[in-house]
Amino acid sequence: MLNIGCRLAALLGLAVMLTGSATGRPGDPAPPGSNPIIRDKFTADPAPLVVGDTLYLYVGHDQARGDEMFNMREWLVYSTKDMRHWTTHDPIMQVADFKWAKQDAWAAQAIRKNGKYWFYAAVEHDDSHPGKAIAVAVSDSPTGPFVDAKGSALITNGMTPKGTHSWEDIDPTVFTDDDGTTWIAWGNRQCYIAKLKPNMIEIDGPITEITPPHFEEGPWLHERGKLYYLTYASLDRTTQRDEHVSYATAPSLAGPWTYRGLLTGPGKSSFTIHPGIAEFRGVWYIFLHDASLTIGDQKGALGRRSVTVEYLSYDEKGAMKPVIQTDAGVSVPPP
Repeated sequence: MLNIGCRLAALLGLAVMLTGSATGRPGDPAPPGSNPIIRDKFTADPAPLVVGDTLYLYVGHDQARGDEMFNMREWLVYSTKDMRHWTTHDPIMQVADFKWAKQDAWAAQAIRKNGKYWFYAAVEHDDSHPGKAIAVAVSDSPTGPFVDAKGSALITNGMTPKGTHSWEDIDPTVFTDDDGTTWIAWGNRQCYIAKLKPNMIEIDGPITEITPPHFEEGPWLHERGKLYYLTYASLDRTTQRDEHVSYATAPSLAGPWTYRGLLTGPGKSSFTIHPGIAEFRGVWYIFLHDASLTIGDQKGALGRRSVTVEYLSYDEKGAMKPVIQTDAGVSVPPP
């Protein structure tokens, strides 16, 4: 932990050199690929999906006004072929499309399997199953539209009774292993993992708690080489005010998971942070969010976040190297 913290601090000087002049306002002459990458809307909880020569980025749409904390009613998707220029697509789904949900289009992730695109999202369930829940939708296209694939929640608060609060069942991440089995992990304060049935709309077997140190929310699963990675928003409540990003590794998705320490510091002006990781055209990237964007009279805030992207690299043993968040983003070559 101390060594990683020192490496983060040592890289801070490099971050200053890499930051550009972008202020985060629409119309600024910011170079393509600089942060935040979407400047006409407030976006959060980035989830990348690579399909062929295109990277699709699924995000929540922050619509909070004034002092509102969160106001999220829809999910958006953007696409790129070069990581610098982004194409805007129509909204892929509204929270109202899940008839059993009453609000909160929170963090989501899409995955491709069996020729279809499956979309897992956190919402607030109606009063029949109070608390947060995880929904699943499906589409023939990565840009939607998506429709409710099940007609009911995949995961409800009642399925994880050991949790400490009603919003523990949020922030799903999905990953298909080499044997074709798809896994889903999720959580707030507690982190859970389970297998999905081949139909992609039912849990297959037990739900297991795998909570790593300082786990707060926003888990993300990926694989590189012979290691599996669980990256997540972390918060050491004794020493930190805002969420950071930490990670753990395992020899298989069944565990055991070993804590590897901090990966990033907090997002600029933001209590929350949310990692999404992808390899695209031979380069690894980590997507995050902060609250640096200003649109008109609306400044960044807890309910008005903005998605960013940075290069991600690994050492010879597979450890992820500390990531410093910059204004320059990927507008400059990898370090």
